[in-house]
Amino acid sequence: MDSLQNAGVMSLLRPLLLDVVPTIQQTAALALGRLASYNEDLAEAVVKGDILPQLIYSLAEQNRFYKKAAAFVLRAVAKHSPALAQAVVDCGALDALVISLEEFDPDVKEAAAWALGYIARHNANLSQEVVDAGAVPLLVLCIQEPEVALKRIAASALSDIAKHSPELAQTVVDTGAIAHLAQMILNPDAKLKRQVFSALSQISKHSVDLAEMVVEAEIFPAVLACLRDPDEYVRKNVTTLMREITKHTPELSQMIVNTGGVAAVVDYLGDSHGNVRLSGIMMLGYVAAHSENLAMAVIVSKGVPQLALCLSEEPEEHIKAAIAWAFGQIGRHTPEHARAVATANVLPNLLALYMDTDSSEDLQVKAKKALKSILPKCTYLPALEPLLYEAPSNILKHVVCQFSKVLPRDSKARRLFVTSGGLKKVQEIKADPGSALQEYINSINSCYPEEIVPYCYYKLVTNVIRTVKRNVSS
Repeated sequence: MDSLQNAGVMSLLRPLLLDVVPTIQQTAALALGRLASYNEDLAEAVVKGDILPQLIYSLAEQNRFYKKAAAFVLRAVAKHSPALAQAVVDCGALDALVISLEEFDPDVKEAAAWALGYIARHNANLSQEVVDAGAVPLLVLCIQEPEVALKRIAASALSDIAKHSPELAQTVVDTGAIAHLAQMILNPDAKLKRQVFSALSQISKHSVDLAEMVVEAEIFPAVLACLRDPDEYVRKNVTTLMREITKHTPELSQMIVNTGGVAAVVDYLGDSHGNVRLSGIMMLGYVAAHSENLAMAVIVSKGVPQLALCLSEEPEEHIKAAIAWAFGQIGRHTPEHARAVATANVLPNLLALYMDTDSSEDLQVKAKKALKSILPKCTYLPALEPLLYEAPSNILKHVVCQFSKVLPRDSKARRLFVTSGGLKKVQEIKADPGSALQEYINSINSCYPEEIVPYCYYKLVTNVIRTVKRNVSS
């Protein structure tokens, strides 16, 4: 590519676009498209060489082979940046591309849809210009064509338009796109299903009304069958769609739960690895966040042990942060919810992630928030006791607080707390006089006879003296 660029390949190819031989024109356009696709500098060279106006003019005048090649060049230039996409728009490409969507030849339609999608994907302003040019109704017609490749690209372009704002998504919906997309969710072509679920996700994410329109297309429970699709990106896009729907309201989440969606996503997490898990993890968190009953649905579907397994398996910190957030949403409701999280041995892992200096700031924040959400509800003392030995003071006060609440009401727990060494550990805690932590410690001490606490303190001092003597003698 460097050699071609140094040889002035752009100035050599431009005259060939006007050659009298159609095949030479087409091949020159194809060569320009491949050059422009290679990197942003070459794409800028196409713009600066005033090649785009000639291509756009030819879109209306030449045969279908040239039109396909010209649309390829426009796509190759537009894909790199918003500035280059705007340069394509400023040359008047949108009208020519929209007219190409009405061509008889499906390859020309596909090339034009692809170029429009690459322009629209950058930002809302460019997407709005594509809409204003009248592309959306024609793209919806394209997804109804028999050619699978054309369906794919048209669905992808609709997804790129809808993703930027509720208004743009509403424009796509108003053309009847949802009904036609919904008809293709069980199409055997995996690449088409990827784009269909992506488009439905981009529509659903903006508002409750748009999400309800997608649900009203009666895609559930048929969608859940695609969680077992051999293509991992189909499965990922299905869970993304479910995440975008469940995040809005308890009612939408309940609908997903009623169709078996939570159990299906838990199974999906067990069969997948890496980033494709992320949307499923977040979907469980969104469901659990809405209410006690929905959080219990995640627990009953064995979501907690599956998330715990994901936490131990995934090396990526952004995935661990999402899991920590999901645990916080599940465990924050009642003692029963907190116990379900605690018995999965999650709390020590969250504490370790929070205290690990190598953890990212986001992971530390998510782990800390999860702990502070779960601990005030957790009354299962065997899961809390290990935290007495490791937790820093800002977490420790929540742990000790729970002991101060439970021990006065539970005689068996009080005995176990002494025999396990928990009371002794509490005596070791250095708390500022008058602090909340000191008050919790005093409350714990008041649960025991006066002779027990000094005994624990005596054992502590004795152990310290023995350690000092061993060090001196050695």
